Amino acid sequence: MRFSRSSLLAFPRSPRRSPLLPLLALLTPTLTPAAPAAGVLAGLGATALVSVLGEARAAQPMLGSVQLTFTLDQTGAFVNGTPVTLQSPPRLIGGRTMLPLREAADLLGQPLLGSGTQLQLARLSVDVRQNSASLSGQAQPAGTVASVGTTLYVSVRTLADALNANLSTDDRSFTLTALRDGGNPLSPQARFSTDKSVYAPGERVVYTEYPFDPDGADITARRWTGRQDAYFQPGTYTVGLTVTNSRGLQSQPFTRTIRVEGTPADSPLTYALKYAQPGDAFPDPQILNYPSATPVTVDGPNYPLLFSDSPEVPTQSGILYQDSVQGRARLLAYHLNGLGRPARLYVMARNLEDRSVEVRSERLGETAPTRIEGLLGQVTLMEYFASSGGTTLSLMPGQSAAVYASPTLSAGSGVNVMQDLTTSGRVELTFLMLEDSLPPTGQVAQQLPYLQPDGRHVRGTFPDAVRHLRVNLSSLPTRIVIGDGQVDPAIVGTDALTRQSVRLSGNYGVLYDLEVNGAAGTAVALSPRGGLYRGAMNVQDGPITQTIKLPRSGNALKPDEPVMLWRAQSDRLNIDFVPASGSNLPISLVFYRARTLSGFGGLIKTYQP
Repeated sequence: MRFSRSSLLAFPRSPRRSPLLPLLALLTPTLTPAAPAAGVLAGLGATALVSVLGEARAAQPMLGSVQLTFTLDQTGAFVNGTPVTLQSPPRLIGGRTMLPLREAADLLGQPLLGSGTQLQLARLSVDVRQNSASLSGQAQPAGTVASVGTTLYVSVRTLADALNANLSTDDRSFTLTALRDGGNPLSPQARFSTDKSVYAPGERVVYTEYPFDPDGADITARRWTGRQDAYFQPGTYTVGLTVTNSRGLQSQPFTRTIRVEGTPADSPLTYALKYAQPGDAFPDPQILNYPSATPVTVDGPNYPLLFSDSPEVPTQSGILYQDSVQGRARLLAYHLNGLGRPARLYVMARNLEDRSVEVRSERLGETAPTRIEGLLGQVTLMEYFASSGGTTLSLMPGQSAAVYASPTLSAGSGVNVMQDLTTSGRVELTFLMLEDSLPPTGQVAQQLPYLQPDGRHVRGTFPDAVRHLRVNLSSLPTRIVIGDGQVDPAIVGTDALTRQSVRLSGNYGVLYDLEVNGAAGTAVALSPRGGLYRGAMNVQDGPITQTIKLPRSGNALKPDEPVMLWRAQSDRLNIDFVPASGSNLPISLVFYRARTLSGFGGLIKTYQP
């Protein structure tokens, strides 16, 4: 079947001839002078357009034709039978029926290309500055384009011609029927669905993605708009997805609209207790009102901590800290390169015995080099918990060797290292910052100065750097405070170089071995109480052992926005916690009842595509 262009643009016959004739006259081009073009490009914001268009597009996203029905001077319109609200109403300007160009293009699924003073819609070219138009290069009569305030209008007849569309009218109502734009045949296609279209407030929305590429190229990026895992306020929400393929081509946005109404299924807190993943933050404004549980300290294996953080920013090569150990010890160093040239941090071990001694690295975590302070502690802890034994050095009497050597540190970059060592005899451990040209030998170390502490940071040896804590959960929610200096006091040690007593505020490097009994069916979260926190914890829940990154991304900042750590399955939960360097203490571990709560959350959706 063949159709001529004239037949596509013809009006259908109407039995009511008299009201139709005046309307047809409104569509006839005239030579009325154009309106001023000032402010046209401001246009309608993208966010407003998405809210207007989402429901119409989502209702029947695969229709071949788009039918826009509108009435002069009214913002109410229909797209394929679905009501929408226009930001700018259709107008009669200079005897012509005019539509807002940007809104009309979006409603009809047509790309409006160009920027500055030139716009292109299909065969229509618009000079915004002069309010002039051309169709396939042929100039259109003056008045085809006009502007009202910041809104650019175009004649509906010219718009129909540009899109090869059908235009019909009945009284003051007009219907414009156009094919959707075919798009770029090489572009990927965004697609997704939701498990339903109407949700209760706080009910989980299950999204299933199924984008594709016409040539099978990989989908390498996804960008969502308006997506939430749950919506807690009634209303209508539009969700959009745009994808990019491995060639760098981007899809057109694909949208669906959902409605939220009825009795709440969950509050933000009860929803998080069901669905939040480890590392996710969630709101809890009552958190500081929960009672505290006091753990009981019990005996257990212990060992000292050698802590080197002063001078934190050494300005010359030298010895940062030094002491001797025998057996097991933990080392923690935190320094920035202030030498003004490349340098490295070393930990040297020297055998003090008259026999051969072995030095074994049991665990090691480091962050280096970096200029981002908040990264130092978290990456170090993740590496520390993931390590499972390392090298063994055999040292002859008096022999020295590096048990740790940092990567080269550029000026101003830093290093954070935490290492557990076990020695078979007494060894001297020396923390050195050396410019990159100096070798870490015993001879060089003997010639280096002992660097003076900076007066603001701490160094020293701290005995009993493992705290074995036990707590029995009873009433919930409850919280355990760590690192506040009162409920959980700071450990005290000695600076081996000055023989002065030192106090380690925050207990950085101290291992908290926390055993929680009565934990089955509970959820535990970390609440930062001193400011920015970025760390990690190791959890053992029955046969499961897992290191949790806290938070999953960014930083934990607010006490009333805790970060989910774990949902316990076993009655006994073991948590290993080391305060993260570069983060602030105190923190609280908050325990909640995580089983389904009466009155809320009777339904749990388990499908996670």
